[in-house]
Amino acid sequence: MRIDIITGFPGILEEPLQQSIIKKGREAGAVSITVHNLRDYADDRHKTIDDYPYGGGPGMVLKVKPFDRCLQKIAGENDLNAARIMMMTPRGRTFDQKKATELSLDEHLIFLCGHYKGVDERLYSLYKIEDVSIGDFVLSSGEIAALVITDSIVRLLPNVLKDIDSAWSDSFQEGWLDAPYYTRPETYRHLRVPEVLTSGHHERIENWRNEKRMELTKKLRPDLLKKINE
Repeated sequence: MRIDIITGFPGILEEPLQQSIIKKGREAGAVSITVHNLRDYADDRHKTIDDYPYGGGPGMVLKVKPFDRCLQKIAGENDLNAARIMMMTPRGRTFDQKKATELSLDEHLIFLCGHYKGVDERLYSLYKIEDVSIGDFVLSSGEIAALVITDSIVRLLPNVLKDIDSAWSDSFQEGWLDAPYYTRPETYRHLRVPEVLTSGHHERIENWRNEKRMELTKKLRPDLLKKINE
């Protein structure tokens, strides 16, 4: 997979993209990630990427030209028709595990990092762009949303996790929350691990985990059960 991230603030991204699972994915050759500094595509000596909105009002708007120039550069290396271009914005569809799984099957993803009041709307007339949000709240930086989505996708790619079954059993993968887990020591401050988990009886253990998945989902996220039953 190839991921391009277009940002006016590359420093927010650079160190996290060199850590943990994302680092493993890059080292394994499962994903290549390129961060493009939007300021490199500005056309003035001050590297300006934003300006005041037409019609007045508070805040600033990201300019269309730097995004366009950067996307054209990427187009010179890869066919943009085969790429999925996504804008990190509160107005987008809320990202979820189903979407992460869907995106993990794509070969080329391009993340556009929103900022300030947003991006000049004309960019949507030039390119097919999908709006994506990570929740009903506002961040100062689309870069943080891009990191969240990148992490959720990379961990699903082949040869990234040692045990891919671990990912497929995560919360939300099948629609409900995952079961509780325990590790050594078997007893801690008089609290014991549930006996079934030390029984060695795989069928009983799986049945117990399925029961706990349903119990936790019903207790903590009943809205998910509604979605499963729809």
